[in-house]
Amino acid sequence: MRRKYVRVLGAVGLATALLAAAGCQDSGNGDGDTPAAACGGKIAVFGAFTGANAGAVLPSLNGSKMAVKQFNAANPDCKVTMQEFDTQGTADQATPIANQVAQDQSFLAVIGGHFSGESKATMPIYEAAGLVMVSPEATAPELTAGGNKSFHRVVGNDKTQGAAAVEYIKNVGKAKKVFAIDDGSTYGTGIIDVVKQGLGGLVAGTDKVQTDQTNFDATISKIKAADADFIAYGGYTNEAAPLLKQARAAGVKAKFIGFDGLYDPGFPKGAGEAAEDAVVTCPCLPAAEAGGTFAKDFQTEYGEPAGSYGAEGYDSATILLEGFKAGKKTRADLLAWVDAYDKQGVSKYIKFDQNGDVDKSKVAVWSYQIKGGKIEPEQEIKLAG
Repeated sequence: MRRKYVRVLGAVGLATALLAAAGCQDSGNGDGDTPAAACGGKIAVFGAFTGANAGAVLPSLNGSKMAVKQFNAANPDCKVTMQEFDTQGTADQATPIANQVAQDQSFLAVIGGHFSGESKATMPIYEAAGLVMVSPEATAPELTAGGNKSFHRVVGNDKTQGAAAVEYIKNVGKAKKVFAIDDGSTYGTGIIDVVKQGLGGLVAGTDKVQTDQTNFDATISKIKAADADFIAYGGYTNEAAPLLKQARAAGVKAKFIGFDGLYDPGFPKGAGEAAEDAVVTCPCLPAAEAGGTFAKDFQTEYGEPAGSYGAEGYDSATILLEGFKAGKKTRADLLAWVDAYDKQGVSKYIKFDQNGDVDKSKVAVWSYQIKGGKIEPEQEIKLAG
């Protein structure tokens, strides 16, 4: 076995306890309060399902929900339930949820985290419980660098996304002076560090902002002093939207690029006209590029195209659903199943290395541009060499 689990907490299949935590709902046509059938089981999914940054996560959640719904319709004798836990993307809220899920033996697997910080905080808890994690969009490189046996992700990490962003800034944006900003989060700091290293001498200045910051005069003064023609921002919508809006109001004309944390309808909505022509990168496919009937099915189910990580959310659930269908009945069984998974998904070919990462050669990074308040695909970014 390539990746051994740490330990498994008890037998699964006869658990009957209902989870009483606030802010959780069931999806997938099940209620989780009956004995588990010979085929099927229960999945926990956690992430920022409400709050200022939820727009970057909801397409992924919806992709997972659609996969469960389709699976249950096609496999009525193998019912799977998926229970949602809203963390608002914070480690503080994700940690007690992880403890409760780990202790509830009816849960056999976890989809998440969606943000890197909440993933980092909860990985040791899930690992100790023998619960496999499949993340649709947590991209910080450090998540797969510490030897955790539970965590897997169907998305490329920020070393790949950061390298692609550097290619874009240099060769498409033709930047001469780049001002780099991060929000101090695990994700924001991690990807900006990759970008700064790749840009080298093109970095003309740096700054950090704080969670829930609302006034950015000091940062804007630094951007002006650096005479930057490009701004690179690592972080999420809640701070990026007002920062860009205030910068444009102050006369800053530098081009703006963010990363997948800003692939969120709330970003152009919050920044208004200031977001026009801003660019975000993402190691996620435009819906039209996804395999099979995913794009059509998502449009039919939700009345809109899949946004960020919709296809990856679908894949994350599908990996686990196929494990249930194959007769996997315990946490240990599902962990071994995911370790050995080797199959084409709708977002990419999925096979995990010993650290839980997918093959980076299968990862496509795209740039998206804000046009008329919408996030539109621009181009796939090809890495040099």
